[in-house]
Amino acid sequence: MSQTHLIPESKLPALGTTIFSQMSALAQQHNAINLSQGFPDFDGPDYLKSRLAHHVSTGANQYAPMAGVQPLRDAIVAKTAELYGYRPDSTTGVTVTAGATEALYAAITALVRPGDEVICFDPSYDSYAPAVTLAGGVMKRIALQPPSFRVDWQAFATQLSSRTRLVILNTPHNPSATVWQKSDYASLWQAIRAQEIYVLSDEVYEHICFADDGHASVLAHPELRARAIAVSSFGKTFHMTGWKVGYCVAPAELTAEIRKVHQYLTFAVNTPAQLALADMLNAEPEHYRQLPAFYRARRDRFVQALSKSRLKVLPCEGTYFLLADYSAVSDLDDVAFCQWLTTEVGVAAIPLSVFCADPFPHKLIRLCFAKQEATLDAAAERLCQL
Repeated sequence: MSQTHLIPESKLPALGTTIFSQMSALAQQHNAINLSQGFPDFDGPDYLKSRLAHHVSTGANQYAPMAGVQPLRDAIVAKTAELYGYRPDSTTGVTVTAGATEALYAAITALVRPGDEVICFDPSYDSYAPAVTLAGGVMKRIALQPPSFRVDWQAFATQLSSRTRLVILNTPHNPSATVWQKSDYASLWQAIRAQEIYVLSDEVYEHICFADDGHASVLAHPELRARAIAVSSFGKTFHMTGWKVGYCVAPAELTAEIRKVHQYLTFAVNTPAQLALADMLNAEPEHYRQLPAFYRARRDRFVQALSKSRLKVLPCEGTYFLLADYSAVSDLDDVAFCQWLTTEVGVAAIPLSVFCADPFPHKLIRLCFAKQEATLDAAAERLCQL
């Protein structure tokens, strides 16, 4: 029997190319302004680029330590202590990963066993569910309702069971642009404190938070951080998404398990980029301190420009995304509307329903404002013609 065309049974049969790649390709095909995929159309800091070149030219081009270079882990510890009043151990509590997505995957793979239940909040980022499925876990989703997208803690409590292993949260939240408050962490702790339940906190937009009190991190809650993994992204913070460098902070016992996965997934992140990021954190901390104001100005400019349109813009408390209700413009479902918007209007957006497992009847799209002012003005001009 010929076996030249063996086709494996897929572990993820329902998955294809992500909507982000699809919409970016469609935008390029139709020369549309791409506000779909979440990446800036401007470059990162000059100092950071110069330090990368320095470390490459001076020979820092071999394997880094598996957990990350010591100067970067030390800088992460200092930043965490400054922002959240908690100083993790650089040796046993910080791991540098190949982007935040790898940190999320490693954490889920390390913690979730076959049959374990994992709770997340929809709309949710699309990398969570495949990792849970590959680990043999069962995803239980709690729908957050617009426009506030707040967690109903009574509904959350009803979803807990003896098989609940992990809760995945995301704040500032992609795609709803909402943020958790300290009271949310208090409610979470009260709900799970009596059970062996872990927390995976996706905080990649930690420095793009517009709340008056700043970003509320799981690391600032003493009880929760003892059983939590916090994940962040240098790509988001320094406008360098293509570098794919992130990290996670966790207690020593969880870190040890995460590193068992990380060690055989990527082993280590590229050395010169890590050293350059360490230099950047130490020499120019004002970059991440000023990031809220930097992105708030872009948000406000874009919101003001869209005020003349028929789109209804929802409040944006964090991330570099806006949600817009297009119900006054079209009766199309959100996927069809985004395709039409790209091909006929020349602006690419993301339909919110793709972030949800259950049907999402609301007419909402996500727009990225991590763009140059001229890009935002041009996109708003086209959207105001709807």
